[in-house]
Amino acid sequence: MTTDYKVGELIYDANIYDGLNTSLSDLQFYKKWLLTNKDARILELCCGTGRLTIPIAQEGYNICGVDYTSSMLERAQAKAIKTGLEINFIEADIRTLDLQEQFDFIFIPFNSIHHLYRNEDLFKALESVKRHLKDGGLFLFDCFNPNIQYIVENEKGQTVIAEYKTDDGRNILIKQTMRYESATQINRIEWHYSINSEFHSIQNLDMRLFFPQELDSYLKQAGFNIIHKFGGFGEETFSNESEKQIYVLSLNE
Repeated sequence: MTTDYKVGELIYDANIYDGLNTSLSDLQFYKKWLLTNKDARILELCCGTGRLTIPIAQEGYNICGVDYTSSMLERAQAKAIKTGLEINFIEADIRTLDLQEQFDFIFIPFNSIHHLYRNEDLFKALESVKRHLKDGGLFLFDCFNPNIQYIVENEKGQTVIAEYKTDDGRNILIKQTMRYESATQINRIEWHYSINSEFHSIQNLDMRLFFPQELDSYLKQAGFNIIHKFGGFGEETFSNESEKQIYVLSLNE
C-alpha cells in the first residue's frame, strides 16, 4: 500500500482547471456568512485561481488568498488585474502558514481539506487557522459526506465525468476510475485525460475521506466550536442523505 498521495499537475493546469470548475453554487453561501463590515479581514485558504476570491473582492471586501500552486495563483492574479482589483495572493502551504496577522473570517472552500491525507496534516492546518483567526471570528469549510455505495459502484469501471473546451482552445475529455483504501480512508481517484481526441495522461486526484462523527470529533479536539453543520449550500439540515458536510465554526472560549 503506497502512501504517495497527490494531485496530478495537469489537474492544476489553470486553463484546464477553470474550464472544469465553472460552478459558483457555493459563492452565495460563503457571502451570506461574511460580516457586513467591509473593513473586516478575510482569508481564503486553498483559493485556486480565485474562483471565489475575485467575486468576493468585487463586493468591496478586503480578502487575501492563499494557495500552494504557483500556476493557479498566477492565473488568479491575472484575473484580478483584468477586473481592476488589487488582491494579495500568497503562495504557501496551509499547514505551515504564518502571516503574522489575524483575520475576522477564514474559509477553505471546494472540498480542499480532502487533500490533507494524514491526521497530522489536518491538525496542522487547523492549528494554522487558529493562529490566524481573531477572537470572535468565524471559520467555514465544506467537504464531502462519504458515500460508500457511490464508491463501490464507481470502482467497477471507468466513467466519463467531463467534456469541455478550454479558453486556450483545447478539447478536454476526462474519464474517472477509483479505488478506495479502507485502512487509510484514501479514495485513489485517477483522471484519464484526452486532449484534442488523443490520450494524454493519467492524473491522480487522491482524496482523504472524513466521516461525519470523526470530523466533528477532530474539530472539537482542535479547539473549535461547531455553530452549524449543514448538508448543503442551501443550509439544509445535515442528514444521512447529505452529499456535503459544511461547517460554521468559532474558536472555543
